[in-house]
Amino acid sequence: MGKASGKMAKTGGYNTRARQLATAYLTAHKDTAVSVASILDYLHNNGMNTNVTTVYRYLDHLIKEGKVLKYMNESGDKAVFQYVGQGNRCHEHLHLKCISCGRVVHFDCTFMDEFREHIREHHGFQMECSSSVLYGYCENCISSK
Repeated sequence: MGKASGKMAKTGGYNTRARQLATAYLTAHKDTAVSVASILDYLHNNGMNTNVTTVYRYLDHLIKEGKVLKYMNESGDKAVFQYVGQGNRCHEHLHLKCISCGRVVHFDCTFMDEFREHIREHHGFQMECSSSVLYGYCENCISSK
């Protein structure tokens, strides 16, 4: 067999223009959580006639690869997604999400180790942090009120 055609991505699927655009959108908005509807709007505005099932399927691949986090929005009625890239440690820390602007902060500090240990020792509960989100207001939104 000759050289690979380059169409197969490492995810086992095709590296289509729609996937490239979706990845570009996710990385450009990596500080916020985005909805499937916003990804679809972006794809449609860039000439892609992609359906919602295709976007969810691609997001599932990215989640399995550890490149995207999935969690519920602050009202709990739909899933939102955040690009975290390779080598993230999201399973080790909580995430803070601003209700006003949508910014997501990775709560990755030494206090997290103490907090997880306290929860385990004193409450008999081991935290799964990768999809854990605390909601509130970021510093920028607090100061602009």
